[in-house]
Amino acid sequence: MADQALRAALDTGPERPALLSRLRPRGAAWLAAPAILVLIAALAYPLAIVVLRSVTDPAPGIDNYVWFFQSAVNRTVLQRTFVVAAWVTLASLICAYPYAYAMTIAGRNLRLALILCVLVPFWLSGVVRTLAWVILLQDSGVINSALRDLGLSPVKLIRTLPGVVIGMTQVLLPFMILPIYSVMKGIDTRLLQAARSLGAPPWRAFVQVYVPLSLPGVYAGVIIVFILSLGFYITPALLGGPRSIMLSSLVQNQVLSLLNWGRGGAMGVVLLVATFVLLAIAAPLMRRKYASTSRKA
Repeated sequence: MADQALRAALDTGPERPALLSRLRPRGAAWLAAPAILVLIAALAYPLAIVVLRSVTDPAPGIDNYVWFFQSAVNRTVLQRTFVVAAWVTLASLICAYPYAYAMTIAGRNLRLALILCVLVPFWLSGVVRTLAWVILLQDSGVINSALRDLGLSPVKLIRTLPGVVIGMTQVLLPFMILPIYSVMKGIDTRLLQAARSLGAPPWRAFVQVYVPLSLPGVYAGVIIVFILSLGFYITPALLGGPRSIMLSSLVQNQVLSLLNWGRGGAMGVVLLVATFVLLAIAAPLMRRKYASTSRKA
């Protein structure tokens, strides 16, 4: 009887939209409940523990944060972490944009091959890829051996900041390519033809029409790569040296080597807050820039 009454209520003309509007939010909430529980268990609860320990271990207060900002080494490493993340993001964007564009204009078979090249790194361990870069970048590695064969002077790549940027860029490149490609494949290429038919040179039509339409993918890729770069540990630890150490290495040293969870938690919280502040500043600027370029296009 209850099912019949509900069915009859749903079939009533004017009242049907109002009833459905009351039922749909509840259904959506129940569908999202498993994902919300996973986020709470895997993210919110550990983060709460880290924040709590940062102000309670070894004694209640903000001594850990005072220690962090009073140390010149900590401030330098924090600044270097953001600088490295910015360089990795820029290098990834320079490499990913033409690659994503080539994926959109290539034929079907070539496009599948290009997509496969993007997905293959996900099937390999990050440690394996980083160790491969150790072999390539070391003083007697493949790159310097090729330079010697060409009569050029070898360059110092291992245990340097450029080596860290190269290794991190290779690991994070798919996270820049995929968002850009997902936006580019939805752009109507007839807009470029229309711009050229109105007298615009090919390069100008590309810069003023195509590039602004692809900016949402660029912004998404930049944010993803930048945030992932801030927390990298394996690649900087294997490819970098004392002058290229990042904050993640200091957190590992405090937590695992010194067993100082309070200071390690404070470092993590500072990095998290600094990231949120930077994103809060950059997000409105990105939206404003995208709106202005869209109006120009």
